[in-house]
Amino acid sequence: MKNCECPGAEKLHGRFRGCGYRMTAGREAVIKVLQETQEHLSADEIFSKARVINPDIGLTTIYRTLEKLSMMGEVHKLDSGDKRGRFELANSGKGHHHHLVCSRCNRIIDYDDFIDDEVRLLKEMEKKLSKKYNFAISGHLIQFYGVCDKCK
Repeated sequence: MKNCECPGAEKLHGRFRGCGYRMTAGREAVIKVLQETQEHLSADEIFSKARVINPDIGLTTIYRTLEKLSMMGEVHKLDSGDKRGRFELANSGKGHHHHLVCSRCNRIIDYDDFIDDEVRLLKEMEKKLSKKYNFAISGHLIQFYGVCDKCK
């Protein structure tokens, strides 16, 4: 599978096509489900919602579409601790955020109210890692694990 970066494609649909992938009804349904949710959905949950849009869609289509979108950098796969990946659009309109994951109920909380020290520390860490490993960092995904207020 190719790792595709398609600058200039403004919409997800256009970028999908621009990366050389056909836009099928099944893929369209997966994208629509992801665009219309604020939740972090598993592949099974996406499958259930996508079947409402397209009753002929198969679970294999869900997995393949999510894999392609992930390779394109359009979807983030999150580990919620329940051995089921959870997915969200990378450019969901939420802005840059991190995740708090409850190790008891597997709830995922978006965390975006960073304090100045956090921002400074992350920028410094990215700079040092880039230099140490001669690696051009383009972003990061951070998850904190613990117990949520409902499970305490």
